Amino acid sequence: MPDFTSPPLALLLTVAFAYLLGSIPFGLVITRAFGLGDLRSIGSGNIGATNVLRTGNKPAALATLLLDAGKGGIAVLVARSLVGPDAAQLAALFSFLGHLFPVWLGFKGGKGVATFIGTALALAWPAGLAVCATWLATALLSRISSLSALIATALAPVWLILFEQGDMVLLATLLAALVWLRHAANIRRLKDGTEPKIGAKKG
Repeated sequence: MPDFTSPPLALLLTVAFAYLLGSIPFGLVITRAFGLGDLRSIGSGNIGATNVLRTGNKPAALATLLLDAGKGGIAVLVARSLVGPDAAQLAALFSFLGHLFPVWLGFKGGKGVATFIGTALALAWPAGLAVCATWLATALLSRISSLSALIATALAPVWLILFEQGDMVLLATLLAALVWLRHAANIRRLKDGTEPKIGAKKG
């Protein structure tokens, strides 16, 4: 983690802004805008892009992916620009927590993969691109979104070290651990061989 040298009030405002931005449930907003119903009653019930894809509407899934990633990235970029690098890491953490535990949905949110990627790209874009490439390579090989997410997030701290961003490793490790915890059911299905493939409408 960085040295926290910015004014405490600025950091507190960063936390509030990032959390509220991160807690916007774009998956729900998009599916309702597209007339697809309540996403929580579809597929796995998750509010992320993978579950939106289970509706069969690829544009809606892409929009959800971009918006969920974008809210994390925007939180980081705004915090870095207005406050500093310490605020940027706090913004990454709390926008991610906002997605996982949104106040608007009784603190029952998504699994955080897209928001993780968005924050990674904004914090250190070379490492973020490596995370994206890891996800894509795993997805092409396995056709399993959850496995791709698990491997990509687990390797994020490694990419940060390789790209000489050691002060971000602790944050990336924490976020990756939360992603893995949110994927507990997916991990059980992966072990059982019952995890659905990308694009499957059930699972």
